[in-house]
Amino acid sequence: MSNTKEFAFFPGCVLSQAAKESKMSLEAIAPILGITLHEIKGWSCCGASQAQCVDPMASLVANARNIALGESMNMPILTTCSTCMLTLTKAKNTLDKGAKEHINKFLAEGNMQYQGSTEITSLLWVLYQNLDTLKSKVTKPLSDLKVALFYGCHSLRPEKELVKESSTNPKSFEAVVEALGATIVPFEKRLDCCGFHASYPAVKSVQKMSSQIVGSADSNGADVVVTPCPLCQMQLDIYQERYQDAQGSKIRKPIIHLSQLVGLALGLSNKELGLDLNIQDATKLVS
Repeated sequence: MSNTKEFAFFPGCVLSQAAKESKMSLEAIAPILGITLHEIKGWSCCGASQAQCVDPMASLVANARNIALGESMNMPILTTCSTCMLTLTKAKNTLDKGAKEHINKFLAEGNMQYQGSTEITSLLWVLYQNLDTLKSKVTKPLSDLKVALFYGCHSLRPEKELVKESSTNPKSFEAVVEALGATIVPFEKRLDCCGFHASYPAVKSVQKMSSQIVGSADSNGADVVVTPCPLCQMQLDIYQERYQDAQGSKIRKPIIHLSQLVGLALGLSNKELGLDLNIQDATKLVS
């Protein structure tokens, strides 16, 4: 990020409404880090790894269209939603392995074409690839903040689709947070599933899973749980009261987005980062 990096930005549905603080904080930190975001015009829902089970062909066409829109901008596609990144990447892999010609017949009806010419990346990965620049922009090192890092499934798995780093021994998130000066606490739940996609069919199991994540972070002395995935953030933040009550736990813990943590280290205010919009109070993390 030593020079301005431009990206075709795919916000995804959740950043448009339910997790708008994630988009706010991303847009706040981007110019400081030399990142320019150009939102893809006309993007549509990626299907969130669920529509594919109902109609895989329609989902593949929809995501080929999303990628083609980004390709037309001649920029790599960036998303800060781990599920969007996985879904778009899986679609790209399928298209590049032989489905492109067939799917382009559908896109041709809208005068579009998938070429396979652009990269799909995430905020976490861009930060990891530019650690020196990130460190140079830190104005308020988070030395007094104890952080539990929660990757979430779709930041890492399935490894054969994402092909970025080990899904059992990842290092990107730790490296980024260390660059911000925060103290990373031991956290045995860091690679677990938050349960977001199973919230309705397996609510009791998900309540237990989510509660154990919050409890583990607390028992290891974390002030806050940070995640690069807005769906994980929603699961652990929005539903925390309900799930903790169901498990008979009194523990409450702030759950924030990676972009919000970065913003704190860059000296941005709670308001600029949307920390006042988080459900569990996250406005007192940095004095």
